[in-house]
Amino acid sequence: MFNELNIIDILTPLDYTVFFLIILLTLSFVIWGHYKKNKTDNEQENFMDLILMGRSLTLPMFIATLVATWYGGIFGVAQIAFEHGIYNFVTQGFFWYLTYLIFAFFIIDKIHNYQAVTLPDLVRKMFGKKSEKLAAVFNIFNLIPIAYTISLGLLIQMLFGIQLPIAIILGVSFVLLYSFIGGLRSVVYSDILQFFIMLSSVIGVFIYSLIIFGIEPLKKLPEHYFSPTSTFSITEVLVWGLIALSTLVDPNFYQRCFAAKSFQVAKKGIILSTLIWLCFDISLTFGAMYAKALLPEASAQDGYFLYALELLPNGLRGYFLAGISATILSTLDSYIFLAGSTLAFDLVPKKWKGKVFIHHLGVFIIAIISIGVSYIFEGNIKNVWKTLGSISSAALLCPILYGHFSKKKISDNIFFISAIIGAFMTIIWRLSGLKEYYQLDEIYIGVSASLCTILIFQNLKKLSSHLS
Repeated sequence: MFNELNIIDILTPLDYTVFFLIILLTLSFVIWGHYKKNKTDNEQENFMDLILMGRSLTLPMFIATLVATWYGGIFGVAQIAFEHGIYNFVTQGFFWYLTYLIFAFFIIDKIHNYQAVTLPDLVRKMFGKKSEKLAAVFNIFNLIPIAYTISLGLLIQMLFGIQLPIAIILGVSFVLLYSFIGGLRSVVYSDILQFFIMLSSVIGVFIYSLIIFGIEPLKKLPEHYFSPTSTFSITEVLVWGLIALSTLVDPNFYQRCFAAKSFQVAKKGIILSTLIWLCFDISLTFGAMYAKALLPEASAQDGYFLYALELLPNGLRGYFLAGISATILSTLDSYIFLAGSTLAFDLVPKKWKGKVFIHHLGVFIIAIISIGVSYIFEGNIKNVWKTLGSISSAALLCPILYGHFSKKKISDNIFFISAIIGAFMTIIWRLSGLKEYYQLDEIYIGVSASLCTILIFQNLKKLSSHLS
């Protein structure tokens, strides 16, 4: 049944028709969101509606946009599952579920009184202005959607057989065009459609595989495909646990909570979204394992997608590809949009703050940077996640969590210094070769350095107050 053809050879005119109809339907949802937005003569109110939907996000919309936004790196996840089996579920699923629940049960109640607009704005209200600017810089660093830019480029490359750099430019240009329309409302409305398409397509491939083949093909896979650690050491596996904790300082998570109608909506939404992600991760992991078993010679980068397209009948292939594109687009547009929001609200001089045209300019700048930097990583999505995730977590995780949970608040200066040291040690450890020599990931060093800095300064402050 499976001959490992090129994806272009598998697709029929019906598949392309279904694919483009769903893309057009997505654009219609974007336009719908544009016409539903609140229009006033007050520029500040317009800006708040642009970036937070006027804090009117209901539970169904919250779930749809959070689930859709949080799963754009499907190429990277499918590649890990194709190569390592249920290790993918542990590192890209289980660790993250724990973090989501920590956010829902322990973070939500602590931030709702601040009425913040962005994560850096929350940091300003908790620590001070220097901390806000630094958090904004690291947020921009974290929000440049390199992994999702690469993912969209890879999808377009597979669909049309064009070179990856050109595919990336075309994909980001498309996202850029509709990111200017309607603000967060348009992003959320398109996410509602993308939510249903991405879930049904990925879960459908798994169920279809199970019905047709049963579990027999999975029995052919090597034993490490069924090991939670695969071929990796425990310390390498736990790195992903620390990277998952970056959710606790992820600006997209905070923005969706700030935009929710209430923080009860946000809490319920995160819990229900976690259950949906669980179903999605199980389906994708086992779908990729079926792909490995039945197409063992396929490349890890596109093996799952090739398998799904050969498995599905005409028409449903186009629907599946639309689901994959929805998964990527829903994340890429959110990251580009929020990066523009951070620039327009947190980093520009006060006289430009809250200007809609500055937001649009920021979105354009982030898109250009994303295209440029994506060439550096040469399509390696897993490398993007580990590199940028490690630096961002090392810088912001400890000071923000310390601010949430410690009765002894840290000062603006301590936040600033600890974040800088955490990021600096992460980069130094990676570039110096010490990571390979000691077989210890840089995120451990960065997070430890940041925490030690906080504790040292807090103890010096305590000692100074005793002496005085």
